[in-house]
Amino acid sequence: MAISLQKGQKVDLTKGNPSLTRALIGLGWDTNKYDGGADFDLDAAAFILGESGKVASDADFVFYNNLKGRGGAVTHTGDNLTGAGEGDDEVIVIDFSKMSPDVSKIAITVTIHEAVERSQNFGQVSNAYVRIAQMANDKDMKGTDLVRYDLGEDFSVETAIVVCEIYKHGGEWKFNAVGSGYQGGLAALCRSYGVNI
Repeated sequence: MAISLQKGQKVDLTKGNPSLTRALIGLGWDTNKYDGGADFDLDAAAFILGESGKVASDADFVFYNNLKGRGGAVTHTGDNLTGAGEGDDEVIVIDFSKMSPDVSKIAITVTIHEAVERSQNFGQVSNAYVRIAQMANDKDMKGTDLVRYDLGEDFSVETAIVVCEIYKHGGEWKFNAVGSGYQGGLAALCRSYGVNI
């Protein structure tokens, strides 16, 4: 049974669970009906951060155009252009056994592609969630759920969300349910985390 978290809550992932080497981060959402005519293309991304809260290089930004970071320690499984269907819409896998010791945090984000051009924002998105699951092996794309965070309907004009952070504290990896919205989309997040755009 997965632990259900609220915004701002934190939980240990690896403490007491030394067998957790691969974590599947599944992100899902639905879009509300509206008459804009364009599909919603939401994009998950991971920013691999050091102590400074910034990326060491642009290669530490893992997204649909850069599917692997840090030698495969963080992998994006591919872009879902419509979010159609049940279950996870996009998935990011973290392999803690491959993680470089200088990594202190992985920020998981979701942005809306061409949000301004399509007049879209997270006020039009519902049922957004992130789940962390323990993978039995590198082919297990369902996993055993450990943590789930339902984002709720707290957003209106935002075009980017920092969904959660996986961070290292005292040698253990923990999960932080962030749920913070931003205007300015992906470009604003990239600037915040030190990615050159």
